[in-house]
Amino acid sequence: MSKCLLSVVTGNTPGVRGAAVDQVLTLAPDAVVLAVSIEARGKGHPAVQRCLSGAGAALPGGVLQGATGDPVVIVRQDLRSLCRSPGVAHVVLALPGDVDVLPFLVELWRPRVGSGSLGEYFDTAPVVVGIDTDLFMTDIGCVHRTERLWSGGDQGESVTPAEAVVRQVEAADVLILSPAADRSHDQGRAELIGQLNGRALLVAPSGPEGVAQELPVPLAHSLPKGADEDWGFRLEPVALVPPRRSDNHEVLSLRWRARRPLHPGRLADELGVVMPGVVRGRGHLWLCSRPDAIVTWRSAGAHLELREADRWLEEGDAGAWQTASPQRRTLASWFWHDYYGERRNEITLTGIGLDEQAVRRALDRALLTDLELSLGRRGWASIPDPLLGDVGRR
Repeated sequence: MSKCLLSVVTGNTPGVRGAAVDQVLTLAPDAVVLAVSIEARGKGHPAVQRCLSGAGAALPGGVLQGATGDPVVIVRQDLRSLCRSPGVAHVVLALPGDVDVLPFLVELWRPRVGSGSLGEYFDTAPVVVGIDTDLFMTDIGCVHRTERLWSGGDQGESVTPAEAVVRQVEAADVLILSPAADRSHDQGRAELIGQLNGRALLVAPSGPEGVAQELPVPLAHSLPKGADEDWGFRLEPVALVPPRRSDNHEVLSLRWRARRPLHPGRLADELGVVMPGVVRGRGHLWLCSRPDAIVTWRSAGAHLELREADRWLEEGDAGAWQTASPQRRTLASWFWHDYYGERRNEITLTGIGLDEQAVRRALDRALLTDLELSLGRRGWASIPDPLLGDVGRR
């Protein structure tokens, strides 16, 4: 059986999502569109509504009905049914804005006992995300409230609107930007959003009417093999965040790396120098107070979250190496140090008007001195940790 092609489209408003779907359909006019909405209902399973449109293929009954249950299971069943339908070769899956795209896709593709992986039925086209730039600028500054995103069967962790919208941007292979209400902001916003995802193709409005550029034809074709594995790796704590090169000196992404532990107290003191102007920060830290833990750095807007997310791979821990993803093992091999192993610090910061040298000096000052480094793990245990506290330290 030949595989169908799946294009995933979402956006931070229903309008830009619809416009992005329309652009995909200009490249694939015979595609079937499966639009999904998810509505929470107390503590039980949510209501999942689906709407089918597009090519007039013969479709199985029940695909258009609302259902209550696990959104991943329902969408997966719909996609498998569509793939078996006569005349369906390309499906556009339109996801709502309150879905955490990458975790949702990882769950959607995860093999199930008795039914295998969705990859047996579909090849994946690039993930397309439409962004209303006016709303983006509002949300990126909103850190005083939280919302929950659907990351699978359940709603995931609470995140700020700023975190939610940058996750959408980071999930994209293609970013389609709407024109700003004040067109003079178009270029600056395109620069900023482009810096948040250096791997994505940026489709910005052009001309006095703000008409979106046409999508290139290859975007209606499948991604290279292993795209589903790439989704999972991009969620791992040690995944690299490549900055996009830019000639705009106001919008800047900088990557800071170091191969010695950070002093948590000094790092806390230096945040006042590091954070001003930062729109997005992602990376991982090696804190001397938690020498075995990978501590993730994730900031959106003015909100910074540090979290103990995983353990560093150890040379003699065969079980950990076997369960690690191939990309993780490769990355560990690249950075392996005979004494430190894979331990390291790496942060990518994107912002407006950043003082790159001041930020780098501040982070360097937070590293352990030679004397502190010589104290070893026992000596580090006495260093207070104002960032993550002393509970759970080893």
